[in-house]
Amino acid sequence: MQIADVIRKVFIADNYPKTGTAFADPQLDFMFETYDCPRSIYFVVEENEKIVGGCGINQLENSKENICELQKMYFLKEIRGKGIGYQMIQKCLEKAAEFGYEKCYLETLTEMLSAQNLYKKVGFEYLNTSLGNTGHTNCPVWMIRTLNTK
Repeated sequence: MQIADVIRKVFIADNYPKTGTAFADPQLDFMFETYDCPRSIYFVVEENEKIVGGCGINQLENSKENICELQKMYFLKEIRGKGIGYQMIQKCLEKAAEFGYEKCYLETLTEMLSAQNLYKKVGFEYLNTSLGNTGHTNCPVWMIRTLNTK
């Protein structure tokens, strides 16, 4: 439940849309259950015994392709800019490859330029259309990266 609070705080503090985004996801209050399945994982970041961010992967919703989605990558302002996001993405991509996914997809908001720059830095490329059907109608930026499977 702590990570749900972090995600909601980020949306409120940064004035991001509350509908058609992760803010409105019904699974936000059931993160353990959501990621307690095969080929899925969610990492949290703690600082002073308090959860301050997180990021995970899961099978891309409503897709039969072997593609995972980088999901719910949000961090409180006080820990941004310290390289933690980069480390978290790397952990997720390593796990995705370990789980046997061929590609990793993500959706984000237009105004999340720092996040987009980070995604590009780790090899994500822009797409012209969305994949799957995540319900994130207010996330018009779609990106994908091929994984180095073992």
